[in-house]
Amino acid sequence: MQIMKLPRVIGRLCEKFERLPGVGPKGAQRIVFYLLHNPESELQDFAEKLIALKRETCTCEVCHNIAESNPCGVCEDMSRERNVLCIVEQPLDLVAIERAGKYAGVYHVLHGCIDPLNHIGPEQLYLFDLMRRLEGVEEVIIATNPTMEGEATALFIKEMIKKSKEGEGIKVTRIGHGLPVGANIEYADGVTLNRSFEGRSEL
Repeated sequence: MQIMKLPRVIGRLCEKFERLPGVGPKGAQRIVFYLLHNPESELQDFAEKLIALKRETCTCEVCHNIAESNPCGVCEDMSRERNVLCIVEQPLDLVAIERAGKYAGVYHVLHGCIDPLNHIGPEQLYLFDLMRRLEGVEEVIIATNPTMEGEATALFIKEMIKKSKEGEGIKVTRIGHGLPVGANIEYADGVTLNRSFEGRSEL
């Protein structure tokens, strides 16, 4: 008996979706067959938006946020408090903090955290150019995720700032533990995030 195989075009697309976070083989197949039942015009629109994702976004040269302009809207906003700098792991963390609506300073996005098991060291992150942004800063808020890797990154940043000439006199704080250990900032609600900022402590 011959075993029925998926058409090659479906199989190839399933392999692409399997590479997405949280998508397994069966989830990938469901997505592909859902797309298959959509009108061709919908798929064309989907494909165009997917291509535009890279073409119409850029990385802010100041804070490394993902935006439509360079510098990004936050860095260009002269009403922001330039003496307070918040360090986050990912652009989605920045979005979550902005959604909470209490923080009025500027940001620095690392695009990850120190994770030796996955061969991610300080050199793979936007860490060392942080030093040139410290002029005029009175407080650095470290808002990395409360995971083992996030805590290790926070300690590395604290030591880096404290040992540097640029970091003299700068208060280094860590967001409070309104966030449970192991949680990600991007999934936190506004109330929890606000409590985390209010409960931050000096490192």
